[in-house]
Parts: sequence; structure tokens; C-alpha cells
Amino acid sequence: MDIALCVIDKKSRLLKFAGANNPAYVLHENQIIQLNPDKFPVGAFIEDQINDFKTIDYQLAADDSVYLFSDGIADQFGGPKGKKFKYTQFKSLLLSNQNTSMVNQKTILNQNITAWMGDLEQVDDILVIGFKI
Repeated sequence: MDIALCVIDKKSRLLKFAGANNPAYVLHENQIIQLNPDKFPVGAFIEDQINDFKTIDYQLAADDSVYLFSDGIADQFGGPKGKKFKYTQFKSLLLSNQNTSMVNQKTILNQNITAWMGDLEQVDDILVIGFKI
């Protein structure tokens, strides 16, 4: 199982992140900071040596946005050639809409991925969680 988790101390704005194959994105001053996950899933070490997941501390600033997501959006097939949506297009969409409300961002993401899929079926779960500090 792949997952991305975070905890935020509201007073200090300290974000603690851990991920199993799934990163987190922090949008800060018109750039994306990627918090990299460990490159193994949850439950990979049932019979082998158990590895701990690393925790990344990141100091958030006012107006930063944080996004956690499954790989479903990047892996969705569509477009004129039936290709994957990919993370580059996802990042571009986040950056170009970062100054709109989270409600509007949800609408824009839904419209874009639906248009991208066209008549193709959804191939995996698509989950995006975003929040603004």
C-alpha cells in the first residue's frame, strides 16, 4: 500500500511528513517543493527486515498550500493520444491555480482530469487533498 501522511503543529506551522511511495507538494512563493517519500510500500517487510519510514520536517509559511495525493491522477490515461496525465501536468495545474480558493481548485482539477479522460475509463483511484495555511 502506498500512502502520504502529514501532521501540522498549528502554532509553529511545522509540518511532519512521511510517505510510502507517495510524495507531498508544498506550494511556496510560486514554486513547488516536493517532500520525497521512502521508496517502499507499507507492509513490504512482513517477513524481511523491517525498515522505518523517515519523517521529514518542513517549516510552512503563511499562504503555503500543501497537497497529498494518490498516483491515480498522474497515471490516468487520456488526451489526444491516450497517454498518461503525468506529474508534470499535475504540477503545472497546481501552480497555475494556486491563487484561487481550494473550492475552485477542486473544480478545476475535476474539470481537467475529466476532460483528459474523455471517453476512457478511470484506471485507478484519484485522490487529491489540498489545504492552505
